Amino acid sequence: LVPWSARFVDPIILPDGRKLLTLRDAAEYITALPKAEHDAADWQVAMETLLLVAERNGPEMLARIAVMKALNRHGAKAPPAPRRKSAKVFRIVR
Repeated sequence: LVPWSARFVDPIILPDGRKLLTLRDAAEYITALPKAEHDAADWQVAMETLLLVAERNGPEMLARIAVMKALNRHGAKAPPAPRRKSAKVFRIVR
């Protein structure tokens, strides 16, 4: 089993500048969130993923991705792809 003290490969940096270094840090951060935020689907997935990693030896990167996705759920969406200019249409005049 992977202990809760297992470290992330890269620490997760929170918006306020603090860092989540271990699975335990991430779990404590999620449980300390306000109830409305804590009950959001992204945070529930993040917590389930942390449990999977800690108790069933899942990949640690999966937990990191889930927490990062939950942290950035209100962030800016990806900008749309630039539109291509339509080709000019030429008419042959006889």
